[in-house]
Amino acid sequence: MALQQRPGMLGIGCSNVLARARVQQCLAAASHSNMPCLPVLLHVNGSKKQGSSFLSSQRIGLSRRRRRRDLSGVVVAEASAAAGVTPASSSSPPGGISVSDVLWPSAGAFLAMAVLGRMDQMMAYKGVSLTIAPLGAVCAVLFTAPGSPAAKKYNMFVAQIGCAAFGVLALSLFGPGWLARGAALSASIAFMTITGASHPPAASLPLLFIDGPKFHHLQLWYALFPGAAGCIILCLIQEVVIYLKKNFKF
Repeated sequence: MALQQRPGMLGIGCSNVLARARVQQCLAAASHSNMPCLPVLLHVNGSKKQGSSFLSSQRIGLSRRRRRRDLSGVVVAEASAAAGVTPASSSSPPGGISVSDVLWPSAGAFLAMAVLGRMDQMMAYKGVSLTIAPLGAVCAVLFTAPGSPAAKKYNMFVAQIGCAAFGVLALSLFGPGWLARGAALSASIAFMTITGASHPPAASLPLLFIDGPKFHHLQLWYALFPGAAGCIILCLIQEVVIYLKKNFKF
């Protein structure tokens, strides 16, 4: 009798092993394809209930892993959105920068300095120059980051005019020296904070006026010239640069 039962027992054991292998293959395929596994009825040791509970436990574990993965993806996406980080486009060139993205802003900066330099030659008899260091920083903001807060027209002109005026007032109150520089710079930062006109290049205008005797005769006209007047020219060149970047890519 013992010899007659062994083949049957061996067959039951093999069928159990094959059934478990089929379940594992099904779950592996479901985890890779993100599709629910087809219902599989197991007969483990002759018990349907045991096979169903085994399959249910595997499904619960798989669903928990999916929820954790989806939750982690949502958290990463929200953190990226809060930090202002956007994923790189798959169509962007290697490194994310094309030749046109480099060429047109550089050409715009060259054109800006050429125009301002030509105007300096025309106004040389007045002893005033439009080619000042703060306008170089304005070029960098307008041509390389036209969508930034510092490139907004309101921020730029309000900050340019206000900060230049504080330089004139500080020089008239404290005379040339460190006290005038400190007072003018602190007043400029407070002014930009109160008005919401964030434009960092404008913070150098009061220091330029205090340390530049050739601008002293302008008095309050310095609030409009050369800073604000130069920004008008740069804004016109910025429109040309933006047009070229949008329509002539290579």
